[in-house]
Amino acid sequence: MIIVGAGISGISAARHLQIDCPNKTFAILEGRQNIGGTWDLFKYPGIRSDSDMYTLGFRFRPWTSTKAIADGPSIMKYLNESVDEYGLKEKIHFGQKVKKASWSTEKALWTLEVNVEGSAAPVVYTCNFLSVCAGYYNYDAGYTPEFNGIENFKGPVVHPQKWTPDIDYNNKRVVVIGSGATAVTLVPELAKKAAHVTMLQRSPTYIFSRPDEDKLANWMNRNLPAGMAYTITRWKNVSLGLLFYSLSRKYPDFIKGLLIKGIKKELGEDFDVEKHFSPTYKPWDQRVCLVPNGDLFQAIKSGAASVVTDHIDTFTEHGIQLKSGELLEADMIVTATGLNVQLLGGIELMVDGKVPDVGNTVSYKSIMFSDIPNLTMAFGYTNASWTLKVDLTNQYMCRLLNYMDAKKWRICTPRQKDPTLQLHPFTDFSAGYIQRKLHNLPKQGNKKPWLLKQNYLFDLMNIRHGEIVNEVLEFS
Repeated sequence: MIIVGAGISGISAARHLQIDCPNKTFAILEGRQNIGGTWDLFKYPGIRSDSDMYTLGFRFRPWTSTKAIADGPSIMKYLNESVDEYGLKEKIHFGQKVKKASWSTEKALWTLEVNVEGSAAPVVYTCNFLSVCAGYYNYDAGYTPEFNGIENFKGPVVHPQKWTPDIDYNNKRVVVIGSGATAVTLVPELAKKAAHVTMLQRSPTYIFSRPDEDKLANWMNRNLPAGMAYTITRWKNVSLGLLFYSLSRKYPDFIKGLLIKGIKKELGEDFDVEKHFSPTYKPWDQRVCLVPNGDLFQAIKSGAASVVTDHIDTFTEHGIQLKSGELLEADMIVTATGLNVQLLGGIELMVDGKVPDVGNTVSYKSIMFSDIPNLTMAFGYTNASWTLKVDLTNQYMCRLLNYMDAKKWRICTPRQKDPTLQLHPFTDFSAGYIQRKLHNLPKQGNKKPWLLKQNYLFDLMNIRHGEIVNEVLEFS
């Protein structure tokens, strides 16, 4: 089989194949020249995890560092050590980007057309089963809105996805456009060297602070076997995350009040928290942003950073004119305005000579697509750690492969034939980067196995421990 992508998802898929399907042969095709995916791509200052590493780390390899909220280099070190420990580097073919995947039912094979870096002619691979672990966004370009007059600005305009080490922000007035996870990471880090950093947001985001170290986890790491300590901490954090999400959905006003109260405690009663940190939507309609050790609030209190909530009218030579009439002077602008969602790594699919409309398929367990055979997709949670879902996905894939081998089946296809099934969008997550591309995402149903609940315990029972054979999966 072939795995597309050598980031967290691809490494997870490869390791689960080693553990659960030791007789399977596989290769990993990676379009870039390094492992790591997101963690190798993004180089902007302060890049770090937005989830704790006890859940972002793999289930099969404990995270042992003292910091639960880790920076990008620490995560890359963990991924490189994982690849080396499990002998996966020899399985990875770097600089090979899959452009097209064509399925033949007659041959029970996928045929892949692959662009190889430095070569004019594509390479062709075939496999019986395809695991796409290419992330959820376009690695080539982030999302930047059409800003009026942006060509007038005389300074550099940088999207964090394109950040390079030579970018100089020392003693410069920097405006960061956005208020999501990337913006709240960048602002306190840039403020350490910049003359001043302004976070310009159209609307506020929910933000909470927590320590970057987990004292209980560190105590257990010192006093318990590594595997036991990791398992306990992982389940503690999963449980707390589920509780926080559940309470946010059931009692949104109460949770909003707690979050706002926490920010007022950080910034003081004189700061206009209602204007700058009180969103109009409910908690977890969009992702709640984490700031470790309150670093964003510390930067604001020190005067090194500030927050402006307004709309952009136009760019000028020396900054941004706001619709309120205020002029934000800037030497440099960072557009932390989001990602371009892209399923399946942008691979062009074809099934028996026809191009499937993925946006009109139905997602089976959020792992496979209706009427598309022998293909799984790794897509993590929007309300919890990416890896929690990815590990479940890859365990299910291995269970499915073992069942097919035992029964001598070569093809497995989810079929949606239930006339009573109600179809809904893939997710109700209201973040802009999802909503912009929602029409390209598969649908979900109102009942199992087509239901997507964004709930780890639900998926644990239905993916890791649920049945393989049902009325939906067609084997041949």
